[in-house]
Amino acid sequence: MKQENIRNVAIIAHVDHGKTTLVDELLKQSGVFRENQQVQERVMDSGDIERERGITILSKNTAVFYKDTKINIVDTPGHADFGGEVERVLKMVNGVILVVDAFEGAMPQTKFVLMKALDLDLPVIVCINKIDRPEARCDEVIDEVLELFMDLDASDDQLESPFLFASARDGYCRREADGDETDMSALFETILEHIPAPSGDPEAPTQVLISTIDYNEYVGRIGIGKVENGTIKLNQEAIVVNHHDPDKQDKVRISKLYEFDGLAKVDVNEASAGSIVAISGIADIHIGDTICAVDAPDPIPFQKISEPTISMNFIVNDSPFAGQEGKFVTSRHIRERLYRELNTDVSLRVEDTDSPDCLKVSGRGELHLSVLIENMRREGYEFAVSKAEVLYKTDEKGKKLEPMELAYIDVPDEFTGAVIEKLSQRKGELQNMHPIAGGFTRITFKIPSRGLIGYRGDFLTDTKGNGIINTIFDGYEPYKGDIAYRKQGSLIAFETGESVTYGLFSAQDRGTLFIGPGERVYSGMVIGSCSRAEDIELNVCKKKHLTNTRSSSADEALTLTPPRILSLEQALDFIETDELLEVTPENLRIRKRILDPTMRKRANFNRAQQG
Repeated sequence: MKQENIRNVAIIAHVDHGKTTLVDELLKQSGVFRENQQVQERVMDSGDIERERGITILSKNTAVFYKDTKINIVDTPGHADFGGEVERVLKMVNGVILVVDAFEGAMPQTKFVLMKALDLDLPVIVCINKIDRPEARCDEVIDEVLELFMDLDASDDQLESPFLFASARDGYCRREADGDETDMSALFETILEHIPAPSGDPEAPTQVLISTIDYNEYVGRIGIGKVENGTIKLNQEAIVVNHHDPDKQDKVRISKLYEFDGLAKVDVNEASAGSIVAISGIADIHIGDTICAVDAPDPIPFQKISEPTISMNFIVNDSPFAGQEGKFVTSRHIRERLYRELNTDVSLRVEDTDSPDCLKVSGRGELHLSVLIENMRREGYEFAVSKAEVLYKTDEKGKKLEPMELAYIDVPDEFTGAVIEKLSQRKGELQNMHPIAGGFTRITFKIPSRGLIGYRGDFLTDTKGNGIINTIFDGYEPYKGDIAYRKQGSLIAFETGESVTYGLFSAQDRGTLFIGPGERVYSGMVIGSCSRAEDIELNVCKKKHLTNTRSSSADEALTLTPPRILSLEQALDFIETDELLEVTPENLRIRKRILDPTMRKRANFNRAQQG
């Protein structure tokens, strides 16, 4: 039986193609906000990091009403690192809106999210967005999207998907590219016509599949999912079961039940089949769990989330400045915080290691882990992280396999040579290369995941900031051989103290400095990048000796080159395997794992002997 007054739809797209802006307009034009209400842009991106970087990290639920029909909308991330979010929320919906940029066209993540939707046999509405761009090429983009459908073996029905043309920023959607509609009605109408109403038997025993977990300090875990069958009521006795864990049978009581209305969760007493609900008060609820009637425990199958491909060690900070800047510094604090992250992030893995002060954290990519590090840093945590390493597998014959990526790169024509040369050195194989509009070339490379670690800084330099690189996971293949990551060595502080102009002036001839005068340093801390392929120890705390004929004011004539201040991502890219990144709420410091210079030389000598 269908619930004709409900539609459940997800908005999927590549990064920065306008999903969140489109949701903003749907909210505004459905009357969620008052006429005079001040609404910030991208209102669905509620996290600080999401707002600063202009990316969506966690999927968000909202709901609007149009012509007496409730439309539940899920805004999903576009980055491959957060693909785990997309995979699971598609289980909640009955159709998708695929947003494609009218200039960029079908991109790698467009393919990934569309493939997931087609695998679940979901109907698709294609929305060509940003048609107000002067370089928009709607006709070519339609052809690209149809080619993508055919590449993914879409059914005849899916190939008949409706195409709409929108400018989410300007608040209109049209059935034809040259139409004259001035609002979003065409999109609302197409959702009602093309996305089927959810089906489910309201008389059957309760079944609610949990697809997302939210977390709140006050009420703990909040399970979000669709009522597949039956009805769910406040204070109802229920049982939590899991298709992949037959032993799980937890009896619970539904103490809080919400539905979505605009941006808010509203308390309801009951919800019937087809509704998307949020349930709090169940302490041990996980993604993939099914909440069932006590007398009919029937779990719903849930797809396995893609495995992590990259890992880092999170280590208790043991530098000379440890504990001076952070609020949470012990292994217990760090462990609790990482395990709490597992409440909401299904793509993350946290494992214990031989040392109680070190935890191995695995994720879907560098961005995935760097967002976690930045969040912890802002919350007052202090710790150190190691260089990112890929997770290898072995096949039946014991052969080493490594994760591979497809990299799609758009660069101005004059930089293609530099990009191809660098990626080839990192074991990349050129797959395709063709010109696109505006004097750009699109290059496709197949490259080991570890070949991309630390590459983005080089890429920005080589393309003078004009290149765009997108990657997508492409399975495991036999190990491709060793890669030399960094050509330069490190400049290392020789003693603990405060950096002074005189010491830095003589140091800057050796390479690029990361610090300026007046900064605290310690022995073993990396203060810059060496111009040669060796590590050099320098005394940047050295002051000029004063004599009768030399005054301290002579220092004023020394001019320093401004230091290169590294962002979190740049620092994670820069560090080598024998280095750590010390992360505190106030500073990012790169350091050698072994701070003592004598011990470090001995370890390097032993490594060279073994190598």
